Amino acid sequence: MLLPESMSRIVIVGNKSRLDDMIDILYSIDAVHLIDHTTGQDEGFSIGKPRPYSSKASERLLALRTTEKDLGIKLKGVEMEPISVKDIEAEISSNGVESVMSEVMAAIDEKNRIVQNVADLKAQELSLQKLSKLPINLELYNGYESIAVLVGSIKADPSKALDALPDAESFVSYSKEGGIVAVFIKKSEKDKATSVLSEYGYSEIQVPDISGSPVDALATTQAAITAAEAELVNVEARLAELSEKNKSFIVASDEQLTLTVRKGELPMRIATSDYSFVIDGWVPAKDVDDVIAKINDAMDNNVYIEVEERSRGRSLHEEEENEPRFQKAPTKMKNGAVGKRFEFPTKLISVPKYQEIDPSTIIAIFFPFFFGFMVGDLGYAIPFICLGALGLRHSKTREFQAIGTVLFYGGIWAAIFGFFFFGEMLGMHFVTPHPSADQISELISSGLIDSTMTDVHNWGTAEYMALMELTHEVSWEQLLMKYSGNIVLMPEWFTDILIDGHGISKLGKATFLLKLSVYMGVVHLFIAYLVGFLNASRMHGFKEGYLEKGGWIFTFIGMTVFCYALTTVMFGGDGIEMMKPSTWPSSTLPILGVGALILVIGVASCFPKEKMQAILELPGIVGNILSYTRLAAIGMSKAGMALAFNYIAFIMLGGGVFGIIVFVIGHLMIWVLAIISAGLHGLRLQYVEMMNKFFIGGGVEYTPLAEKRKHTKNTETEA
Repeated sequence: MLLPESMSRIVIVGNKSRLDDMIDILYSIDAVHLIDHTTGQDEGFSIGKPRPYSSKASERLLALRTTEKDLGIKLKGVEMEPISVKDIEAEISSNGVESVMSEVMAAIDEKNRIVQNVADLKAQELSLQKLSKLPINLELYNGYESIAVLVGSIKADPSKALDALPDAESFVSYSKEGGIVAVFIKKSEKDKATSVLSEYGYSEIQVPDISGSPVDALATTQAAITAAEAELVNVEARLAELSEKNKSFIVASDEQLTLTVRKGELPMRIATSDYSFVIDGWVPAKDVDDVIAKINDAMDNNVYIEVEERSRGRSLHEEEENEPRFQKAPTKMKNGAVGKRFEFPTKLISVPKYQEIDPSTIIAIFFPFFFGFMVGDLGYAIPFICLGALGLRHSKTREFQAIGTVLFYGGIWAAIFGFFFFGEMLGMHFVTPHPSADQISELISSGLIDSTMTDVHNWGTAEYMALMELTHEVSWEQLLMKYSGNIVLMPEWFTDILIDGHGISKLGKATFLLKLSVYMGVVHLFIAYLVGFLNASRMHGFKEGYLEKGGWIFTFIGMTVFCYALTTVMFGGDGIEMMKPSTWPSSTLPILGVGALILVIGVASCFPKEKMQAILELPGIVGNILSYTRLAAIGMSKAGMALAFNYIAFIMLGGGVFGIIVFVIGHLMIWVLAIISAGLHGLRLQYVEMMNKFFIGGGVEYTPLAEKRKHTKNTETEA
């Protein structure tokens, strides 16, 4: 009943000389969830040491990851034919990883050398561009014993200040964008010159150690940069060739070495002695006999296997009576094909405990249902379904798979509601019924319309208002409030929006839809309270379960019945005008009493455990139920926006080019908002209103030892 799979606990004992074989078998059968051993738990046993091959495999894997980064290879993006494990192991053993790494590192070193050379040349180019503005050859800036040379860029013209310095020769080139200065002065006067220049934004320039004019040197440097950049292009092309040439080997080797390292480090999770090993693990109860048979067959019956627990029960007592390492059985979620797709939202909160009902299937039922009800439009549903199917087919990540799941299944429900329930597409109803002869006769006899206006196609606003008043679809006040008197003569197609021809009008049946949303919430919450009771009863026994959760079922039912009866007697059938106590219908009073009685029973049942919280939580129950009115509210807001855009596009703008643009952009905006609002609020109702009534979480996810291969294939196992 939506519970995780039942688990069995087994112990495997064998000779240490066969440990490598045992590790390979455990990974190949993909069924044993390992229980980690800790030092001191079993006398004579301690945590094992990594296998001898683990160290070398780790070194190679580290080198390989460095090579992948240098070549820009991303494992997830590589599509290739799987390589045989035997072939890839043979290449790795013959130093294939080292050979590839050596070739790649040589190219990388060459690239780094060229990159550094280009950087140095560009720095020299920048200096020469500035120095070329001065009439001084480069060799004249160096080689003096008693003269100091100050060369640098400036932000203001220091000529006058430099002229005041005795025994100094200066050269200045300055413009509004900045400039350069060269000062030749006695070394003893250098500090004075530096002090003067600092006031003009002086920044020293390194003069290249070459001779000749700066202009000639600049041309030579620029030619060197061009040559170096050409070299860099060639090296990068060589790296691209190396990447393409070795990509398959690198990706396959990474996968194989990763698995080898994991296998080599597995002894650090199990108990070993000088001559034996002991492995504790969890196996799905339905697979335990098959797993034992496979291990015995592969190990030639040279190991001892004992089933410690044939099937771990769901009571917390069974969990607590075991040693700490054996207390928590792992959770293997068990859902159908559709429910499995909704495990991701559950795991976003937590993994279910082994003892509790997995909410994924409940989410799979109600989340798309609520999403579809809030959207309720065939025009928006079709793109949802197409986009969702595309995401489910091509998405690689769990996040996009989850989004595709919501769009696909939510889109299906949106199409069902949009076609069969609301009869709506892009805010317009499919069919508009023309008034019958009897309706027209009644309108004429009542004087609401002129007897000459019997041709429906020539009706104006007043006639349609009269018909709406007669059919109780939209009142005068509602229509005037919505459109503020802006509606003039309406073409026939526009009445599809205003008159309910097929299905339920979201704007005309607001009261009905709000009530329906509340009833959906009652069903949803009742299931949540019921699941909470089942979980508590399973973990603690029926009595404790009833005291902890059972009373809340009665409290919820009592509060629901009491509020229903109270609103009925107070507001009557229309739900708008409050009735006087003297006019309360007597037939509803017994229901009110029954609701109050059930409510008292529920509060009394909860009080021993919850104390005052059993009373303080009563308004919260009402709030939880009323929060489901957002289902109708979001649907009505979307319909109102669609109606407004349709009116602007085809009535105000006359359906021309601008009208079509407004129509497309408007509905695209509504479509995007529908994803966000319906998705977020639908998920919120699962998390906040439902799951917190019963979901504890904190379980350990079932993760069996397994060879997860994508780029390699074990031909022996496949055979």
